[in-house]
Amino acid sequence: MFSVPEQLSNATKANLDAQLALFSNLSGKTIEGVEKLIELNLNAIKSSFESTATTTKQLLAAKDPQDFFALSSSHAQPSAEKLLDYSRHLTSIASAAQAELTHAAEAQIAESSRKFQALFDEVSKNAPAGSEQFVSFFKTAITNMNSGYEQLSKTTKQAVDAIEANLNNTVAQISQATEKATPRTTKK
Repeated sequence: MFSVPEQLSNATKANLDAQLALFSNLSGKTIEGVEKLIELNLNAIKSSFESTATTTKQLLAAKDPQDFFALSSSHAQPSAEKLLDYSRHLTSIASAAQAELTHAAEAQIAESSRKFQALFDEVSKNAPAGSEQFVSFFKTAITNMNSGYEQLSKTTKQAVDAIEANLNNTVAQISQATEKATPRTTKK
């Protein structure tokens, strides 16, 4: 059987190790997300340069103003579609990164809470006589803290879901607007 100071020391060490592991995990997930974002942006820039060069050559080869404007309007739809694809991919990267970070943090918080509860239960068993009210106060505080965390977690998930739904709705509206606008430009 360990003494209370040894138990607290072991718990502190375990908590520090867990926090270090969480930081390492979150850092790795963040770096993965940034790498995906950089790759997406590099591909978008490369595609944009290629498209701009091709479009510029075609526009410079136009024989008259009508041909020039017809070529200009014919490139509007592909450009809008590329922007929508980029937006969808960006939203996908952000959603995946957020989900991974949230999952890692929730798992760590749940594990830390479980360990803290076990430590508290063990320490309260060895508490001196007459400290029941003090132990009861801390049990209530722990229960309230866990309830508060659960409510915060639920609220955060709702907010993230709302933001993701708004982004998806915006992309869908832009897509619909682009589809409606394109037939008008191609008919001219």
